[in-house]
Amino acid sequence: MPPQPEVNKHFWDFLKSFLGIIRIIQILFGAGLWVTIAANKYEGAIHFVLFVAVLFWLLTLTAFFITLLDKQDLVPFLGGDRWLLSNLVHDIAAAVLYLPAIGVMIYKTGRYEYCNLDQYKHHCLYKVYLAAAVFACLGAVVYLVSSVYVGCRKCRGEQTVV
Repeated sequence: MPPQPEVNKHFWDFLKSFLGIIRIIQILFGAGLWVTIAANKYEGAIHFVLFVAVLFWLLTLTAFFITLLDKQDLVPFLGGDRWLLSNLVHDIAAAVLYLPAIGVMIYKTGRYEYCNLDQYKHHCLYKVYLAAAVFACLGAVVYLVSSVYVGCRKCRGEQTVV
């Protein structure tokens, strides 16, 4: 049975919308961050960065698919008329928690900058931590842009994400 025209229209409308594109970018940067960290040896405060990256990657992925399939009315307490506010709270929380994650990654990158020399022949995590710091910064910026956009829509009195 082919999909309903209304569902198919919403599907493409969301994918073409600003928030749909932003959500895809958030998913990509979040995956880049946690895959970069998880594929290498890590310890200490990096566990927090990995927690933030995986948590918000999963939450963003869930919000993306719920909105894509237009099923936000099925989410208890957070869905329906509160879905835009739920997205705003999610984006603000992600942007706020990404800030200490960026600080941790910058600190760890600085601690390993000695091994960035050509003469250093041992395994070094400098480039891994630098890449993770870049992904964390880009992720925080995208979540901040998203929170400003959703906040502006909420202030205008709009109720839907698309």
